[in-house]
Amino acid sequence: MIIIVMGVSGSGKSTIGKLLADSLEWEFSDADAFHSPENVEKMRRGIPLSEADRMPWLQDLQTAIKHWLEENKNVVLACSALKDSYRQFLMLDSDRTANANSDRIKLVYLKGSYELIQMRLQERHNHYMSKKLLNSQFYTLEEPLDSISMDIAQPPQLIVQNIRTALGI
Repeated sequence: MIIIVMGVSGSGKSTIGKLLADSLEWEFSDADAFHSPENVEKMRRGIPLSEADRMPWLQDLQTAIKHWLEENKNVVLACSALKDSYRQFLMLDSDRTANANSDRIKLVYLKGSYELIQMRLQERHNHYMSKKLLNSQFYTLEEPLDSISMDIAQPPQLIVQNIRTALGI
C-alpha cells in the first residue's frame, strides 16, 4: 500500500509521514527529494513552480509509485499534490492508463488554517521552501474530496493514530 500524505508547505507532511511510517514499520519517502536542483533553487528564491517545472517531478513520482506497487512495498509518501490533476496523474500508470493498483493508494490530506501554517513556516529553519510561497500554495490548493482529512492543529501522535484508525491499519 502507498499512503500519500498531502497538503501545503508547513502542514506537517514530512513530520506526520515519518511518524506514520515508523509506527507501521514502513518505508518513508519525501517527494521533495524528487525535485530537480533547478526547482529547489526557484522555490528557495520564492518563485512558484510552473506546470512545466512540475511535470518531470510528477513523472518521477509516478514511476516511483508504480515500482513500489510492483514490488509490493508499503510506503508513506509525503507529497504536496495540491491539485486534483496532480493526484490523478500519480494514480495513473506511466502509459497514462488507470493504474490497476490504484485501490492500494490512499490519500491523507493534512488540513490547517493559513494562520497556523504561516506560524509554522516562520519557525522552520533550513528548508528551501520559502514562506513567501504560502499564498501561492493556498491559491493552488484544490482540497481533495476523496481523502482522509486530518486537522493539523491536533498533536502529531494523535494525527497518526487517527490516520491509522481511518485506514484500519
